[in-house]
Amino acid sequence: MGHRLDLGKWRQTITAWSFLTPALVLLAISVLVPALMALVMTFTQTGLDVSEPLRFVGFANLQRLSLDPMFYRVLITTLLYLIGIVPPIVLGSLALAVLVNRRLPGMYVLRAGFYTPVLVSIVVAAIAFRWLYAENGLVNGWLVALLGDAFAPIGFLTNPLLALPSVMLVTLWKGLGYYMVIFLAGLQGIPQELYEAAELDGSDGWRKHVDITLPLLRPYITLVSVISAIAATKVFEEVFLMTQGGPADSTRTLVYYVYDQAFSELEISYACTVGLALFLLVMVLTLFRLVFAGERGLI
Repeated sequence: MGHRLDLGKWRQTITAWSFLTPALVLLAISVLVPALMALVMTFTQTGLDVSEPLRFVGFANLQRLSLDPMFYRVLITTLLYLIGIVPPIVLGSLALAVLVNRRLPGMYVLRAGFYTPVLVSIVVAAIAFRWLYAENGLVNGWLVALLGDAFAPIGFLTNPLLALPSVMLVTLWKGLGYYMVIFLAGLQGIPQELYEAAELDGSDGWRKHVDITLPLLRPYITLVSVISAIAATKVFEEVFLMTQGGPADSTRTLVYYVYDQAFSELEISYACTVGLALFLLVMVLTLFRLVFAGERGLI
């Protein structure tokens, strides 16, 4: 009997691995192998001719990275992007989730409306916002109509102080609905009896959300904070389509710097080195998520 049970377990294991193997092979070819190649290229130097063999240079690229002022500038810009995105997207999506978590007529339509930007292509969104921000675009047109012809159009994407917040707004617009759904799932898992008991104790209105909603949604808040922070550190499409890192490098982020070094300067090895720094930053954020959200099973 024991031999038959062992044989059955082996069959189950072989069956499971037979289904997993194609996905693992595809993952290895598309993710693991390129990642290992990029790590190896960090310690090499590539020429303009791709047929030339790689030349081992040790830690020369890492030393160059540590002395590169542009790297520190794009790192600061990326961190500013992260700081400018995470708090508004957490608070905004949580507020939207609380708003649509009500049993009122037409609430499903409202949920769909808030989620619609998630379905819009980032290319379409970036082009649309670039038109809105133009000096002869809709936003400046509204301001001229409101303030009169004496109003000078604002260069949202040409002013170094305004360009980064203007690009951030596109990320916020696209992401609020997605994170709203995550918070909505958490809200619907909170028993209604807790709110009823809180009302009996005199906690009503926004007070009940402070006493009940926020503590019970702490794992979801951590999850949304970390994954939105990771997404902010990897922002590329908005920058590429709207500003291409300008004006005066005010919107150049880490990922765009990797792209610029690899495809504009043809510094493939150095681009891999900058990518390694980006990987370490994302790894730190991922570990933060595992430590603070994983203990409650929300991974």
